[in-house]
Amino acid sequence: MGNGSPGVPRQDDASDRVGWEPAMKDWGPAVLRVVVGVIFVAHGMQKLFGVWGGGGLSGTADFLAGLGVPAPFAIAALVGAAETLGGVALIVGAYARWAAAGLALEAALAIWKVHVPYGFFLNWALTPGVGHGYEYTLTIAASLVCLLLTGAGALSVDSARARAAEEEAMGRARLRAKVN
Repeated sequence: MGNGSPGVPRQDDASDRVGWEPAMKDWGPAVLRVVVGVIFVAHGMQKLFGVWGGGGLSGTADFLAGLGVPAPFAIAALVGAAETLGGVALIVGAYARWAAAGLALEAALAIWKVHVPYGFFLNWALTPGVGHGYEYTLTIAASLVCLLLTGAGALSVDSARARAAEEEAMGRARLRAKVN
């Protein structure tokens, strides 16, 4: 193993890691994916159906209209559906990178249109007329970027599809080797 000195390459393989780490590396994204997915399903359901204290489509559309968003009802429906369906996609790990990319874009727009005027921090005192800063939404956006970079992780449709494709490719390679 190299010591990190110039000209001596640093070896970064399983021998550098604690014994359980390689087997567990896919579980970090999986935990993050499920938790963030549940958060988005909950917020999407609030926007679409008004559950858990949400405003439903009309309340969300009114909020968006107050921000000057054009076609607020259509955008409210789109945002609610994107959060709900994107959250479900994250929970099951199907097209997780695409879901994470779309939801990260939505989070970035929420930071810009809703939270930046209130600064960084949440309104912990719940001061009337003062919204929340962007720290929470930034954390969610960063989590989504992590999922975009790492993929869905363990126990996901994406990993099952990747394993099936790899096995299929290996089978074709074995067949080609027997033919030649």
